[in-house]
Amino acid sequence: MTKNFSLLALAATLALPAAAQQDPAAGKILDAVSAKYTALKSFQAGFTQTLENPAAKLKQNLSGEVTVSGQQYALSANGQEVVNDGKNTYTYLKNENEVNITESDPKNQDMSPAQMYTMYKKGYKYQLLKPVKEGGITYDQIELTPDNKTNDVFKVDILVNRADKAIKSVKTFKKNGTRTTFTLKNFKPNVPVTASTFTFDKAKHPGVKVIDLR
Repeated sequence: MTKNFSLLALAATLALPAAAQQDPAAGKILDAVSAKYTALKSFQAGFTQTLENPAAKLKQNLSGEVTVSGQQYALSANGQEVVNDGKNTYTYLKNENEVNITESDPKNQDMSPAQMYTMYKKGYKYQLLKPVKEGGITYDQIELTPDNKTNDVFKVDILVNRADKAIKSVKTFKKNGTRTTFTLKNFKPNVPVTASTFTFDKAKHPGVKVIDLR
């Protein structure tokens, strides 16, 4: 059974909220974050993900690395690789030597790493909360809430480095009590990428079982 990258469980396509319902201070920060990341040709970062549900006595930790360019991304963690070429997503499970292929759907509620810095633009209200200080660094804390109240995610907290507008973490809160924190580290802008960076190469996985779900 695969462990899901639950950062990829943020709603991305909900109704557009009215501008008057937004916090201008939060919007200014989010716009600066979006401008920072969309200006990059690519980036690479390490990440950690913590998934918790106290009621279910659940706590899982994942760590790995992600490379992003536009709407394409490739990430690896704990024996799992996920590659998205902009059209299809390939999820490879090392232990099973199996790859699942699904069609990328922008209307799907699962969010990709490439949407992390643009998700606020559609379907969310946002407000600036009290800043957070960690290790001598000040982070602006922004809370997003979806307009669609049927969404499983009822709140998203984003921490943004006040100095350089880099995303430190994204934390989602689900109605079932699950809390998922996705933290970026060792950020590297404009890393070299090619088409092969975002391509699943079956030749590198002899005997791989392909499950095409498209």
